[in-house]
Amino acid sequence: MSLLHLAIFSPFLMAILVPFFYKGLRSIHTGWFVLILPILLFTYFIGFLPVTRNNGTVEKSFDWIPSLGIRFTAYVDGLGLLFALLITGIGSLVVLYSIFYLSKEKERLHNFYVYLLLFMGAMLGVVLSDNLITLYMFWELTSISSFLLIAYWYDRERSRYGALKSMLLTVFGGLSMLGGILLLSIMGDTFSIRELISQASELNGHPLFLFALILILLGAFTKSAQFPFYIWLPDAMEAPTPVSAYLHSATMVKAGIYLVARLSPIFAFSSYWFWIVGAVGIFTMFWGSFNAVKQTDLKGILAFSTVSQLGLIMSLLGAGAAALHFDALNDNIYIAAVIAAVFHLINHATFKGSLFMVVGIVDHETGTRDIRKLGGLLSFMPITFSIAVIGAFSMAGLPPFNGFLSKEMFFTGMVQLVDLNIFNLQTWGMFFPILAWIGSIFTFIYSMMFVFKTFSGKYQPEKLDKKPHEAPVGMLISPIILAVLVVLFGLFPNLLSYSLIQPAAAAIIPSLVEPGELLSVHIVHWHGVTTELLMTIGVIAVGILMYLTLSKWIKLYTLFPGKVTLNTLYDTSLYAAERGSYTFTKAYMNGFIRTYLVYIFVFFIGILGFTMWTEGALKIDKSNLAPIGVYEIVLVIIILAGIFTILFAKSRLTSIIALGAVGYTVSLFFVIFRAPDLALTQLVIETVSVALFLLCFYHLPKLNRHEERMGFKLGNLIISLGVGTVIALMAISSHSNKMFESIASYYVANTYKEAAGKNMVNVILVDFRGFDTLFEISVLAIAGLGIFGLIKLRLAKKGGEADEN
Repeated sequence: MSLLHLAIFSPFLMAILVPFFYKGLRSIHTGWFVLILPILLFTYFIGFLPVTRNNGTVEKSFDWIPSLGIRFTAYVDGLGLLFALLITGIGSLVVLYSIFYLSKEKERLHNFYVYLLLFMGAMLGVVLSDNLITLYMFWELTSISSFLLIAYWYDRERSRYGALKSMLLTVFGGLSMLGGILLLSIMGDTFSIRELISQASELNGHPLFLFALILILLGAFTKSAQFPFYIWLPDAMEAPTPVSAYLHSATMVKAGIYLVARLSPIFAFSSYWFWIVGAVGIFTMFWGSFNAVKQTDLKGILAFSTVSQLGLIMSLLGAGAAALHFDALNDNIYIAAVIAAVFHLINHATFKGSLFMVVGIVDHETGTRDIRKLGGLLSFMPITFSIAVIGAFSMAGLPPFNGFLSKEMFFTGMVQLVDLNIFNLQTWGMFFPILAWIGSIFTFIYSMMFVFKTFSGKYQPEKLDKKPHEAPVGMLISPIILAVLVVLFGLFPNLLSYSLIQPAAAAIIPSLVEPGELLSVHIVHWHGVTTELLMTIGVIAVGILMYLTLSKWIKLYTLFPGKVTLNTLYDTSLYAAERGSYTFTKAYMNGFIRTYLVYIFVFFIGILGFTMWTEGALKIDKSNLAPIGVYEIVLVIIILAGIFTILFAKSRLTSIIALGAVGYTVSLFFVIFRAPDLALTQLVIETVSVALFLLCFYHLPKLNRHEERMGFKLGNLIISLGVGTVIALMAISSHSNKMFESIASYYVANTYKEAAGKNMVNVILVDFRGFDTLFEISVLAIAGLGIFGLIKLRLAKKGGEADEN
């Protein structure tokens, strides 16, 4: 395993140590120990910049599942490195922020940091995996760890609701993505992303291509909260603010963006990819900003803002797909959309991360996030106000902040689509710049709401839980660093041009970049009087007017029917599924074991009988049969006598003894057939079973002598005869009809050679079927732990009742 692999797995290893730090060093905040790792990882990944700067790559690999040809290939290029730096860099700031946000006396810090580290490691695995199966494994781990983080305050109903919603929607998308991955592997005969990219032209003509495209995009859209799957993101804001700042501004929601960017070289030649990614992205951008304006919770505003910004980036990746329909870089204006997507990805992480931390500070110091209760905080929190202004103005696309530059590039990408003479964009393409402009107006409005409704206006102390004051220095460090980056990248944008932006953009459109060639990335504030500048001026002018008259038109939102929403559809569907499954389960789960056995046996008879009938397995071959001796006849008579005794016995003790006699007699068959291992196993099972039966029946009431005897039931007779007949036919058929060669010869030839064992049965169980045996042991261990837990709970309950008495 390489150092690169160790870097990916290091958060998981640190997660194992966190509980020991938490319990052993209570006087020190656990976050200080955790903070060391993301800082080291960020420093380590910065060391790859000289390699990726010239579009170089680093690849390290080892076998994971060799039998399936699956290798864990860690692959670092410009795109993967950009995300790795965001994951570890923002992660470092979030951990530092959380040290001052989460109290070591009141919070379960060991749980929080274990979940956070699991998520960090999972995200690194997603962005640095070349193999699609390993990528999927980490992808689903992000869903699990984010579920745990969102539900961190699990005693709150809304936290549990938000965590469940995010889990259901993202796991649905993940399973869809897995289907797309399997289709890609069928089409290209590989799980390697780079090998699939090299086959892109052949894959585009495959009959399964469109199905794979749709399934992959379902995974990306659910994870990155695109319409109509965005509904989980606002509810996920019930998580602690450090979680929101990390998951929902820089990492988890960007996973879908990463997937689209990474697989664009495979799918972007298709018009379906262009239209689905571009159209869904631009509508999500508009819809998210439109809904953000009506929110009254600061986190709610940022949640819908995140939805909108993710749609913006997604639409740019869709527009950038047009670049691949040109053969060279010269005059390929659509590359600007790809560059804009990468640049805004970085900018969004900086200004949105700082704004989430501002919300945490406001909530921490005032006890509320409701803008109807806030106002006049400028005099109490001047530093927090300054950070909020920088972050919000950048989000609104105002100069000289970095958001202005990427917003201008966004307008450029949308306007240029109108001139594209493919995909019918001469007509439908007009919707892209129109929706981009309208969405940007609402973005301006909610950005102003975020700042001025919180920090200006009338101070309302009677509505606050505590008197506001500036946050402690430790809580301000992280948002200040992010705010400084917002200004720095705005004033000097080309600091990132060839270190991060160019290598990442080149990885998205590799077919256009020849070896040794670099994309031209030069970002400036002034391009003259252009359409994009006029669009920005229009956004500011209309945005100011609409913000000042907000109270006059905000009631328009009430015209939308409250019950006709995607959230209502989700809640109704979930409720209907629960009620339907409950009704269906109640119909057959009546609490009687004999009823369940009837279901099992009828299914058993039907499926096996039908299979043997259709496969022509009902044959009897009398050749090579061993003669039936006196011993077998005697044993069969004893078994039949035991069975009839069980049926007609009036005493439970008699039935138990007869049942034991049947089992012990079967063990004699094993002795006669020279299977001593099976005979010993059968003897042990029968002994334990009889003992357990006696123990259980000892506590049952005695049978009433006057109890009416159970009547004859024809259905039970038919089922019994059916099971016996099917089993007998299966036994005879297994000897008479060999549908495939027996594996016995393989075991005979390889037992000693491969496993160095002389006892074939033991070798099969321990070596050849080692995983099967391991899983059986695991099931027994889990069952044992469950029983132990039930016993402990019962004892604890009894102890509590005794204390009350």
